[in-house]
Amino acid sequence: MNFLAQALIYLAAAVICVPIAKRLGLGSVLGYLLAGMLIGPYVLGFIGKEGQDIMHFAEFGVVMMLFIIGLELEPSQFWKMRKSIVGMGSIQLVFTSLFIFIIMMIVGLTWQVALAIALSFAMSSTAIVLQTIKEKGLTLTASGQASFSVLLFQDIMVIPILAILPLIAVNGLTESRHIESSLLGNLPGWMQGISFFAAVALIIFGGRYLFVPILRVVARTRLRELFTASSLLLVVSVALLMQAIGLSPALGTFLAGVVLASSEYRHELESDLDPFKGLLLGLFFIGVGASINFELIASRTLLIMGLVAAVMITKFLILLATGKIFKVASDQNLLFAFALSQVGEFAFVLLSFSNQLDIINPEWMDIMMAVTAITMTITPLLLLLNERVIDPRFGVKEISEPGRKDDKEIGEHHPVIIAGFGHFGSTIGRFLRANGVEATILDHDSDRVSLLRKMGFRVYYGDATRLDLLQAAGADNAKILIAAIDSPEVNQELISTARKNFPDLHIMARAKSRMDAYELIDMGLSDIYRESLHTSVKLAVDVLGKLGQRSYTATRQGQKFLKYDEDALKEMAEHRHDMQKYVLKARETFKLQEELLAKDLALNTGESDHSWDSETIRETLRKK
Repeated sequence: MNFLAQALIYLAAAVICVPIAKRLGLGSVLGYLLAGMLIGPYVLGFIGKEGQDIMHFAEFGVVMMLFIIGLELEPSQFWKMRKSIVGMGSIQLVFTSLFIFIIMMIVGLTWQVALAIALSFAMSSTAIVLQTIKEKGLTLTASGQASFSVLLFQDIMVIPILAILPLIAVNGLTESRHIESSLLGNLPGWMQGISFFAAVALIIFGGRYLFVPILRVVARTRLRELFTASSLLLVVSVALLMQAIGLSPALGTFLAGVVLASSEYRHELESDLDPFKGLLLGLFFIGVGASINFELIASRTLLIMGLVAAVMITKFLILLATGKIFKVASDQNLLFAFALSQVGEFAFVLLSFSNQLDIINPEWMDIMMAVTAITMTITPLLLLLNERVIDPRFGVKEISEPGRKDDKEIGEHHPVIIAGFGHFGSTIGRFLRANGVEATILDHDSDRVSLLRKMGFRVYYGDATRLDLLQAAGADNAKILIAAIDSPEVNQELISTARKNFPDLHIMARAKSRMDAYELIDMGLSDIYRESLHTSVKLAVDVLGKLGQRSYTATRQGQKFLKYDEDALKEMAEHRHDMQKYVLKARETFKLQEELLAKDLALNTGESDHSWDSETIRETLRKK
């Protein structure tokens, strides 16, 4: 089968399965996994052995994902989160490895095999969990922060685990097949361990003192495609180096990302690589789905399903206990435990490495690969079960106030619905309530819901993008929906659902940036509020006041600037997909704004302007 035919099959499977999975509330990850199963060799048979070649290519999606995660994690942020990262991460990793090691010994494996499998199975899927958390807008919740901490610790610990595995090889590293593909093959195991850490030091030094200067040179060319090529060069180079010495490419690029997180090119690197990451991650999950050996599962059903159940239950209970120790709220703790109860993509790397070292034989490796793939496939279903069945019965939704109906039946309908009650939404809610306007409030952060209830707000816990929750909140009869969710992607999904199902509902939306505002304009919205715009202008107005400008004049100039900028936003939205036209339009617009404001200032500033705190009034007050 040629490349174009394979590309057609993969893309068609994704385009068909992912929207269906999203429509059913299963998430995009499960959609990709189902697509892989469908086109794999054991169902429709559209792909066979060539699927393994695609997996080698698709695994690069995990590599890029770890690089972008590293970019998002500044060293200062890591230091602030050190207690949760090291504390929660170490408890989960140590106890999960210990209990799975005991399970594998009971199955009858040698201690070397049991240890290699235990360390591999202690890993959870960074790709599945972070993708799911992002899609549901849970990044800033307690469960999101706990998940990120544990996953980050696991990702970091892959480095020492890869260094440990050669030391427990049954035949010793020098007799393993790994020698043929490693530059360090002639070195003893302890030297390889030192070399691994030397490679890490090389990435840190090279990223800071070699690649950042290269990026500065490339940036001066003002060619975006060359900067994208440089970004790919960095990732491919680090991945190739790590692979050549037997270290995980994903962990190498993660460290490179952390090193570059404090550079001025952080956001540019992230935006250039994000499209590649998304596409390759989708291919990775399709490859995982296609790699599930249903013939092996059919022949060893009891063993494989027993291991799946044992591993997932063990991880779930340990994660639940970890959350309790760190005082994570019950419903957030359940979500945290369900989300990380699977075996992650790094298990494929560690199991393959163990097989190359002759620690695990091919038969047991296939069994463990099947267990890993099945746990990854089950996870979205478990999260859906938690969201639809467990959480409504045992989570925040069950906490009701005296004399009021239970939250599952929203008994009070108001003309305004506020979706998202963080700093932005809560300010709106407080202002409206102070002016006699009650609002129905929806939020997906259970800790915040509990706190706001104690403060006297009527808040309902749930995913505002769900049609049934919007209906329960009275969207059919409400006049205004305020879309104020932190995540722009989730906010846009809410707006799309509301516009489709409640055409008479007027939507007023929050935008985190100018680019987010453009997306909302494309969706047909006219009432868009950029969260930093008014605050920035207010600060600038105060600067004029500190410099001697009259407050009335400065405030008037600020209001006119806002008007001109809102008008310009709609005009520039049409050109944003063509960067050359966009830049030219921006320069023209900003120049016009400055000329108009200068003209207004000249016309309205003079001896006749005695408003507010003019010098004339202040002088009069001094004389009195």
